[in-house]
Amino acid sequence: MNDTWDHTYDVVVVGSGSAGMAAALTARLRGLTVLVVEKTDVYGGSTALSGGAIWVPNNFHLDAAGLGDTPEKARAYLDATVGDRVPAERKDAYLAYGPRMVREFHDRTAVRFVYTPGYSDYYPERLGGYPQGRSVEPRIFDFKRLGPEQRATMRRAGLPTYGLTITSKDFRRLNMVGRTWAGRRTAARVGGRAVKALLSGQRLLSLGEALIARMRHSLDALGGELWLSTPLTGLVEKDGRIAGIRVTRDGRDLAIRATGGVVLASGGFSHDQRLREKYLPAPTSTEWSAAADGQTGDALELATALGAGTDLMDKVWGAPSVVVPDGTPFFLVADRGVPGMVIVDGAGDRYANEAAPYHEFVDAMYAHDKPGATTVPSWLILDAAAKSRYLFMGLLPGRPFPKPWLESGFVKKAATVEELAGRIGVPPARLRATVDRFNGFARAGRDEDFHRGDSVYDRYYGDPTLPNPNLAPLEKGPFHAIPVHPGDIGTKGGLVTDATARVLREDGTPIDGLYASGNVSAAVMGETYPGPGATIGPAMTFSWLAVNDIARTRETRESRGTHEARETRERR
Repeated sequence: MNDTWDHTYDVVVVGSGSAGMAAALTARLRGLTVLVVEKTDVYGGSTALSGGAIWVPNNFHLDAAGLGDTPEKARAYLDATVGDRVPAERKDAYLAYGPRMVREFHDRTAVRFVYTPGYSDYYPERLGGYPQGRSVEPRIFDFKRLGPEQRATMRRAGLPTYGLTITSKDFRRLNMVGRTWAGRRTAARVGGRAVKALLSGQRLLSLGEALIARMRHSLDALGGELWLSTPLTGLVEKDGRIAGIRVTRDGRDLAIRATGGVVLASGGFSHDQRLREKYLPAPTSTEWSAAADGQTGDALELATALGAGTDLMDKVWGAPSVVVPDGTPFFLVADRGVPGMVIVDGAGDRYANEAAPYHEFVDAMYAHDKPGATTVPSWLILDAAAKSRYLFMGLLPGRPFPKPWLESGFVKKAATVEELAGRIGVPPARLRATVDRFNGFARAGRDEDFHRGDSVYDRYYGDPTLPNPNLAPLEKGPFHAIPVHPGDIGTKGGLVTDATARVLREDGTPIDGLYASGNVSAAVMGETYPGPGATIGPAMTFSWLAVNDIARTRETRESRGTHEARETRERR
C-alpha cells in the first residue's frame, strides 16, 4: 500500500448497528473524526430488528429503581453463568465500564433507556441473579426527529404491532389482554398513546428501532459521517499496524485511512451458509436466522487472514423460530411461555422446558436431536383454548391463523391429538401419551419432567391467573401444530479481543490499530446468555472501550511526539 488515501479519519467503523453507532458516538465525544461504513443500503443492523434492551449490571437506572445491585453481585452472577469460559479481565472490564458508558451516553447524547421492572435475569435463581431483572430498554422516540433521508434509510423491524408503539414492558401485559385487567389497562394506555401521537403528528418508535433512531440522531448532532452501500473489501496493513480499510462505493474502490484505529462492528456470519456449515452444529440454515441481512462474515475472514484468533465459532445467540410461508423467521419468545402448549420431537416426546431461556432451548434442540426422534424441526402443539386466550405469533387472541398458512401446510390442524399426530408424522399413541402426561402435570400445577414454570423467568410471559402461570392442559380442539427450528438472532463466535476490544492474534498479541465489538467478536458472555440485552449491552460497552483506547493511545503518541520535538530543539 502506498501513501495515497482517498479519505482520512481518526476512527473508521465498519457496521451501523448498536456496536458501530456506539463506537462512532464515542469518537465524536472524544473530539475524533469518524466514518461509519455500512455494507447494506439501510443502517441499524440486527439491533434495529431487536428488542433494543441492554443488560448492563449496576447502571444508574437500576440504582434509581432501588434494585440494590453491586459489582460484587454482578460478578458472582457472571461467574455462575459464564464461568471461566471467558477471561476474567474481559468480564471485569464489562462490569466496570458498562455503567459508565450508559451514564455518558445518557448525559451527552440522545441515547436514553428506562428500567423494565420484572423482566428477570435468565437464571435468577443462581448466585447474584435478580428476579426483578437488570434489563433497561430504549425510551420511545419520535421518528420525525430524524430527517427524511435518515428515516428512509433506517432498517425497520416490521413487527406485527397493528400500528401501535409497544415497549417490552407493554408487551408482557398485552400478552394477557384477554386474561387480566392489567392487560386491558395496558391496551387502553397503548391505544391512548397512539391516538395522542396521531393528533400531534408524531411517529413513535420503540424497542430496537428507537435505540437505532436515537443513535442516528445523536451521530448527526455530533457531526459523524455514515456511508451506506459501502462494503468492506480489505484491511490495509502498514508498518506493522492496521492503517485503514478498503471499500467499494458507487462503483469505485476507495482507500480510507484511519489514523487512530479501525473498529470492526459488522455482525457475525448468520447469512453465510458456507460458514454456517463450516462452524455451526448441523443441520443449519440461513433461512432460520433473524439477524439482519448482509451479515456474511466479511470482516471476520479479512481479520483471520491477518492472523487474528477466533473463539466460540460453534455458538449462536439461539432463537427457537418458525419460518412462515413467505420465508420470514418468527422468533418464539413469549409464545413458548403460554399455557396449553407443548413442544415435541419427531417421536412425539417432550425433551425440554418449553419456557426456558431461548438460547438454552436451541441448545436442547441440538443436544436431543437423533434419528427417529429428530428435534429439527420440532413441533409446537397448541390447543384451541390457548389459541383463543393468548397472543401467538403476533396474532391477537382468538384470531385464526391466516388462510395461506393453513393451505400451504405450514400450520397443521386437526380435531384430535391422534389425528394431528398423523398430519405431522408422529406416532399417535406416543403423542397421546405425551399430552396426557403433560395434562396431569398441568392439573397438579407442577411439571415433574422439565420443571416448566419453576423459574421466575419462565413465569414472566405466563398467565398469572393460573396456579402455575405456564401450565394448562391441552384438551380443547381443534389442535394445531407448527414446525420449530433452531434459529438465531446472530452468531456469537468471532474475533478474540482483550479488555479494550483490541483484536488479538492466535498467539495472544494485539493487532495494532484493529478493534472489534458486537457479533464479529467472540462474546464476553461465553456459551450462555445471562439476561435480556446481553448482546447489545456488551456491544456498546466494548465499542466505547475501543474508542477510549484509541483516544488514549493517540494522546500518548502526540504527547510523546511533543516531548521528542522539544528535546530536539533543546539539543540544537
